[in-house]
Amino acid sequence: MLKSIVTSAVLAVCATVATAEPFKFVVLGDAPYGKPEDVFAPFEALIKQINERDPALIIHVGDTKSGSTLCDKAMLDAQLGFLNSFKAPTLYSPGDNEWTDCHRAMAGKFDPLERLDYIRSNYYTEPSKSFGMMKADIVSQADAGYPENTRLQIQDVMFVATHVVGSNNNFEIRELSAAEEFFARNAANIAWLEESFAAADGTEAFVLAIHADMFEFDFALPWDAEGFLRHSGFKSFAEKLMELSNAYGKPVMLTYGDSHKFRMFRPFPTKAPMIMAVETFGSKNMHALEITVDTNASYPFSVAPLINQAIAKQPAG
Repeated sequence: MLKSIVTSAVLAVCATVATAEPFKFVVLGDAPYGKPEDVFAPFEALIKQINERDPALIIHVGDTKSGSTLCDKAMLDAQLGFLNSFKAPTLYSPGDNEWTDCHRAMAGKFDPLERLDYIRSNYYTEPSKSFGMMKADIVSQADAGYPENTRLQIQDVMFVATHVVGSNNNFEIRELSAAEEFFARNAANIAWLEESFAAADGTEAFVLAIHADMFEFDFALPWDAEGFLRHSGFKSFAEKLMELSNAYGKPVMLTYGDSHKFRMFRPFPTKAPMIMAVETFGSKNMHALEITVDTNASYPFSVAPLINQAIAKQPAG
């Protein structure tokens, strides 16, 4: 009997492995930037192009508008409409332009924390569902007040969105309310990261989506090529990511935007070698990335540009 049970268990494991089929997901961010009359049409063309590719998942890593356009209800509502125009289940990690930088004069001099409250209240009315036409069941941190921190699993790959933004993650030491917001959200982000890696036990790969380019400032310093300055709003989060990645011991892809440059590199080659950072296009380069996942391959991720044909066909100058 025991031999029969063991044999059945082995067959079940083999069957599970055999069903891990290659699939694709798309990453985009920092778009659309500019006046609606100029940028909405090419962004809608990109959405159409992505939908035609039929990915299993879409991730928008944030900055759905530029930092110099209004943060008013009309703009934020329009961006929510775009998120729900994707056919596939869609995850979204808010960027700094949607709330952190809304105090700017050209953005309307809004209270950043009020704008953040608006996004949380209006974007996440169903915290257990993704964005997109085909809404997927997801797990979120809504009960703790952070519905934007979300995750879902596709086959043997865990996908996690965590609210880490540019502008030093809103860590503004001269502004008490901003600093208080940062410390609370940063603690929630770290807790979410810990919970998500625990939930990923048994998976073969992990994808983390944030908005911020954590490596633009306070990084790659001569005295610590893989570290952050003390005042960095990314230091504790990145250090926790390194720790959890090492414990996980399998490929981790960190997808992000913020700097508008498509690049791939290992940010922590000695401290956390399993992490591959992938920054997507953005702003004037209103393109996306199509990533193929095959956990049966020697390395599970294959990244290719998805060029917006509406932009590519525009005449030079």
